[in-house]
Amino acid sequence: MYELFEHTADLGLRATAPDLDTLFAEMAQCLFTAIVEAPATIRSERPETVEVAGADREYLLFDWLKHLLYKFDAEHQVYGRFEVKVRDDGLTATVWGEPLDPARHLLNHEVKAITYHELKVEPTAGGWAAEVIVDI
Repeated sequence: MYELFEHTADLGLRATAPDLDTLFAEMAQCLFTAIVEAPATIRSERPETVEVAGADREYLLFDWLKHLLYKFDAEHQVYGRFEVKVRDDGLTATVWGEPLDPARHLLNHEVKAITYHELKVEPTAGGWAAEVIVDI
């Protein structure tokens, strides 16, 4: 489960999941919910493999979301499906998406950057929780 929450002039992304793999996938989905008004309009047609290195979970989440935001900003790609495998030394993911189509993908927020402010990845009684603030 994921949700957006207001944070002064920024926007917060929050997710909970039973395991780290699902948590990182949920945070990616939450990011594209912030970017695209109706993420269900994203056709998950083109698979891509993503590798991100890092041992610290918080920084790994930051780098994962930063990579996805870069793909949106620089290559105009939107993604609607994510499968993530978190390891001790990083993550491997398959992401499915398509090029941005302004006729179908109405933009929700202009996410300018992922921030370190209040960045959290922590175990909970039911699994894992994460929060990150994005600059809009």
